[in-house]
Amino acid sequence: MTEPVTKCAAQEHPEQKIVARRAAKRLAGFTTFTAAAAVLVALVAVAVYAQDKYSLISPSGIAFSDFKGYEDWPAVSSARQDEILKVIVANPKMTAAYKSGVPGNGQPFPEGSMIVKLQWKQKKSTEAHVSVDVPDYFTQAFVMEKDSTRFPKTGGWGYAVFNYDGVSGKFTPDAKSLSDCGNACHTAVKAKDYIFHPYEMR
Repeated sequence: MTEPVTKCAAQEHPEQKIVARRAAKRLAGFTTFTAAAAVLVALVAVAVYAQDKYSLISPSGIAFSDFKGYEDWPAVSSARQDEILKVIVANPKMTAAYKSGVPGNGQPFPEGSMIVKLQWKQKKSTEAHVSVDVPDYFTQAFVMEKDSTRFPKTGGWGYAVFNYDGVSGKFTPDAKSLSDCGNACHTAVKAKDYIFHPYEMR
């Protein structure tokens, strides 16, 4: 009994080595694949982060991240130029001030107030049964923030523009956008704390 068992064990030993080597190769291959996948995920994460609009800063130092969450801010007004449609949204602090009567009551907006003008090229609707202008493609986010310490020369308001390219899907800071670039036209409404757009909740 002992001899056949010994021979059998001796015969299986090389086969076990082959199986072990194959398993080791599979494990090494899996480990390599896992490591490569982890590197790829990391690279994608870095690329996505690098393209994050909230990492952008205007030439004047105004960070897009100051306005993080503006996508969910309520609309407080709208405007239209010859070829541009604008929807104006405001952060909670500015919205609350609007609802309390600012600037119509002669009071200024509080520090930390922020407003974003979302701007689209417009076109005539080909579907509506009446003549109506509708958004064509998005072009810019024009931002304003109230910080009298940072912007004492412009009534406490800082201004910046972030251009949007629909082809690349990316925002870029406008090279001509300075923190006081909006002041020249906004001084016309100095008595309304430099804000053109009224707010009425009906």
